[in-house]
Amino acid sequence: MTESTTDAMRRLAHEVGEMQKMVNDRLNNDKVREKAFDQLYEELRQYKEDFLFQAEKPLLLDLLLFYDSMNWFQESLIKQEMSPDVIADSFQYLIDEFLEVLYRRDVVPVEACERFDRTLHRAVKVDETDDEQADYSISQVLKRGFSRAQKPLRPEEVIILRYRGRKA
Repeated sequence: MTESTTDAMRRLAHEVGEMQKMVNDRLNNDKVREKAFDQLYEELRQYKEDFLFQAEKPLLLDLLLFYDSMNWFQESLIKQEMSPDVIADSFQYLIDEFLEVLYRRDVVPVEACERFDRTLHRAVKVDETDDEQADYSISQVLKRGFSRAQKPLRPEEVIILRYRGRKA
């Protein structure tokens, strides 16, 4: 081999070595970047879980207080410590306490109304009436409706009256 060929081979070997070093550096950088992204995603997951826990915590604490009240009521029933009137009052207290939990979450009962409104009610039964003025009036509320932030959350389930009309 000639000296120029030997020099060319050395330069080529040197360039291949440099390229190999660049590829290895790139691979190492990619591994570091991948590890950093994995760590970032893990931190985001932890923040998300903590955020959800902190958002749910007040509701869960309210529900635990309600649970305590229900346990007290059950124990009182088992021990037969209460008269029927006190039982009725205590049960109403439980209902009021549960409504308070809902109020704290901006969930309120739908205001009572006499006429059927498709945005607030769901008719589960229709009874006929001979009174034309009673057409589409609510005869009975089966399940109370609720709204949150002035938007229907659960429609009120009702029985409505429909005018039969005159038959020929």
